[in-house]
Amino acid sequence: MQYNDSALAQEVSGRVREFMDDVVIPAERDLEPGTVVSDSVLADLREQAREYDVYAPQISEEYGGMGLEFRDVLPAFEQAGRSILGAPAMRVDAPDEGNMHTFEMLGTKEQKDKWLRPLVAGDIHSGFAMTEPIQGGGSDPKMLKTKAEKDGDEWVVNGHKWWTTNGSDASILIVMARTDFDAHPYQGASLILVPIDTPGVEVVRDIPHTGGGVIGTIHSEIKFNDVRVPEENLLGTENMGFKHAQQRLGPARLTHCMRFSGMAQRSLDVAKAYISEREAFGGPVAEKQGPRFAIAEHETKLHAVKTMVRHAAWQVSEGDEARIPVSMCKVFAANVAQEAIDTALQFCGANGMGKDLPISDFYEEVRQFRIVDGADEVHKRVIARNAFDEIDPEEISTVTRFDG
Repeated sequence: MQYNDSALAQEVSGRVREFMDDVVIPAERDLEPGTVVSDSVLADLREQAREYDVYAPQISEEYGGMGLEFRDVLPAFEQAGRSILGAPAMRVDAPDEGNMHTFEMLGTKEQKDKWLRPLVAGDIHSGFAMTEPIQGGGSDPKMLKTKAEKDGDEWVVNGHKWWTTNGSDASILIVMARTDFDAHPYQGASLILVPIDTPGVEVVRDIPHTGGGVIGTIHSEIKFNDVRVPEENLLGTENMGFKHAQQRLGPARLTHCMRFSGMAQRSLDVAKAYISEREAFGGPVAEKQGPRFAIAEHETKLHAVKTMVRHAAWQVSEGDEARIPVSMCKVFAANVAQEAIDTALQFCGANGMGKDLPISDFYEEVRQFRIVDGADEVHKRVIARNAFDEIDPEEISTVTRFDG
């Protein structure tokens, strides 16, 4: 399919595709099934990403990236999603990708030099500590309970977070905390930078979870007990944490959409190759109408996803928050990707369940997409609220009402 991508976006996406085909996917195939990729392999992949000139395309050149505009990096993210190793190889992997964007957007020069540079280089990891255990902030972020209070020239953080991706492996945490309890949470929360080795930071555990096995993804439960950090560890503007989170999450949701679109497309490519060779009931499975029509439907929906994301990305690039289009992209892409990968696994049968092919890892990985960065139900609520914002009673003026 041809999209209205710039010449630069097409050029970079083409280089990423070559990098994936020549380097990343062969490395994926060489990985012993069921094992976690080693740090040395990832380091080698990152070095080769630099050689292919596809490393950190979303970050400014000043801090070690390529300096591409947001719209121009999305096709590259799609290509990176074709292997679970692609995103970390190119340093476009969540949550570091979103956190790097947050540092670049909000950080002081000192914060960028201290945290952004090593993040881009891949020398450290970061975590975005927002979600809290029941009954704290989660799908309803207004329930946020973690607090940060001023004491002289320090912030004192107390609270309880979990599902902080990279948590125990992170060097720096971006902590969402209430800083004004007299204000509505949306006007009374801030982002506080907390180094993981700060006294009072307690990593309770790494939570067992579905997916993430190939790259050893960690989701941690963390408690903050009278954690003291300097006042200059405020990231962005005081009491504007929720606005800043939306500035982070909007683009991050779209990059998720493109990475998982690439994963879904690769799943279909694997399935098409498999059923073209696999024979049953008198011929190749690919010649049966059922599988062909199913593939056609998934290809159509993936095309719609890619078109929707580009439209939303254009609005974001123009300075619009694009909250409704982003929510539409997120909920639609998540379900389309999950359905495509599920079908691909089904068509590959036992080979789909096994680890010789990448589909079973994709299957475990994609399920989270309907929850992370806003569950389906949250995004549908946002879309529905907008849909019902303006009702025209004249549309049903001809309906007969009870009169008695």
